[in-house]
Amino acid sequence: QVQLVESGGGLVQAGGSRRVSCVASGRTFSDYVVGWFRQAPGKEREFVAAISRTGATTWYADSVKGRFAISRDNAKNAVYLQMNSLKPEDTAVYYCAASQGGRPDLESRYDYWGQGTQVTVSS
Repeated sequence: QVQLVESGGGLVQAGGSRRVSCVASGRTFSDYVVGWFRQAPGKEREFVAAISRTGATTWYADSVKGRFAISRDNAKNAVYLQMNSLKPEDTAVYYCAASQGGRPDLESRYDYWGQGTQVTVSS
């Protein structure tokens, strides 16, 4: 079992930046690929970014490429999502999730999920 807790959400103005964090407990964190997903009101949850077990490889949705950066610190059991140049359409609940492998953009590959943190971008 892996428990994931997100933090760092809040209200930010368009064009601003925000970093959300995901801290894990339980099984060895470095055994898992970690992804960030988001769900906006009235929309389905969508893939945002993911990072490999060592952090050497990252994946991004086209909508955030060049603006968001995912990183991890396995010594701290933490994964971060740095969000820059935020837009109102980035408003969503952001979830982190842990996967033992497979396509990093597929929700079905993730076994453990956090409760989410709300990010609201005002125009």
